[in-house]
Amino acid sequence: MAIKKDAIDQLTEALRFRRIEEGITLLESVADDLEEIEIAMPNPGSLMVLVAQWIDVGFRDARFLARLMDRFSSAFRKEMPTDQYLHLRLAEGFCALATRRSDDAIRILQSVIEAREDLGDADKLALAHFWKGRSHRKKGEYESALMHIARARDLATASGDFTFRAIIQIQESWLLFQKGLGKEALQLLASSEDALETTDHYVALGNIESARGRIIRRSGDYALALKHFAKAERMYEKRDARHANLARCLVNAAYVRRILALQIRKRIDHRTQSGLRRGSGALGGARKENESLRARYQRLCQEAVKNLRAARKIYEFHGDEDGLGNVVLNLGYLHLDRSELEMSSQEVDTAFRIGSRRNDQILMARARILSAACENAHVEEQTGEHEDVAVHASRARQYSEEALALARSTQNRRLLAAALLARGATAANDFYQDWELARTCAADAGANIGPGENDMLVEALADLKSRIVQAAGINDTLRAWSEGMVGDKTFQKVAEEFAEIVIPKVWLREDKKIARVAKRLSISPKKVRRILRNAGLS
Repeated sequence: MAIKKDAIDQLTEALRFRRIEEGITLLESVADDLEEIEIAMPNPGSLMVLVAQWIDVGFRDARFLARLMDRFSSAFRKEMPTDQYLHLRLAEGFCALATRRSDDAIRILQSVIEAREDLGDADKLALAHFWKGRSHRKKGEYESALMHIARARDLATASGDFTFRAIIQIQESWLLFQKGLGKEALQLLASSEDALETTDHYVALGNIESARGRIIRRSGDYALALKHFAKAERMYEKRDARHANLARCLVNAAYVRRILALQIRKRIDHRTQSGLRRGSGALGGARKENESLRARYQRLCQEAVKNLRAARKIYEFHGDEDGLGNVVLNLGYLHLDRSELEMSSQEVDTAFRIGSRRNDQILMARARILSAACENAHVEEQTGEHEDVAVHASRARQYSEEALALARSTQNRRLLAAALLARGATAANDFYQDWELARTCAADAGANIGPGENDMLVEALADLKSRIVQAAGINDTLRAWSEGMVGDKTFQKVAEEFAEIVIPKVWLREDKKIARVAKRLSISPKKVRRILRNAGLS
């Protein structure tokens, strides 16, 4: 059975101008014919690439394409014209990308790129670079990803396909953000939105809002980030209530709700401790004030769990193991926050197994970071006998070292910062109390956190530094320096640590006025803000 040429032409035109509803309606009407297609029809490879592109913009999922690709036997492929064979391999590369087989996708698409550079066809070459860039991104190989995405963008621009260029720029914006170029990333997203606002490409429009949410989340404006995630959810639902990108957005929203819940819990703890210091009357008032906060805390946790359950259903529908890994990892953190350590460990073990099966270095590193946190919680709570504490401490060390090794195999600087903080927290736990290693990890983690970032990672860094200062003692540190005992630190490093001790104290004496501190110490307000931020004070 063959698909009429008129239908193929209509699908091609609808794709170019992103008339998504029109194209998907037509595809649904011929879907049964596609599954029974005669592979000897004219230009079968071109048709497979067209179907792959439509799946990429929202039609069904990669399992549909995989069934079509299975019809092309090795014997048939050997007889195909070179051009059609390369098209078939291009579709195969996308199928690998969509099913999270990034290594296979990179290998296949590289072979297509090498052949296409000689044979021409800028449109298909742009597509190959675009999909290969996304494959590298999934592996955390951001430099390679940006190189291929930029090449795809240039090719799309040269061929006059400005709608495709807008879609490519969404990917480019995220890669720029990973390099610390948040302002430039947001500008690209705005440009893409302008180019796509007259289309019904809700998946791409949802991707824009989701990317904005993640960029803003990193600045610490969690309420605004949630608004962008909510807009993204509505966009995805317009296309498909079970779209895989909707599940990813729900996981991001759950993460933000967990952070907001943690902030509320800190306020509850602070008010309780303040009430205890002031006496029984103040404590009673603090308890009353905390009732509404506890209700908000519970509501946020419940909403986060609801988001994750909805995401799990979508990922299960698509058979997306990587997505399920992120769901269970976030559930593990929610259990950890409530000191449900055994349940947290069960979830994180599942996430690590999924990452291992998929060779997903990023998921495995994140799982090991959470595993180290669970083991450190056992150490801090002194659960079991002394021998048990030693076992938990040893596991925390093992997991944090594995997390570091995995993070270093990627180009994800924030993942590396999180792994360094996990190693530092382990060094600083009650069992090891290795303050020198903890300081080194904190310093290296800070070097991997970009300017303007003010999220959970910055808070974790401030907590680690605070613990180091409190435990090691400021006086001991200053006394050691006065006697010339600086270890292997450079003068610049000693000066930086001294600033982190002095500036917060001066800031408190100067009524928390940054301008007055800058004038008093003859340093820039920017440096004052950075030091205060690292100390968790601003």
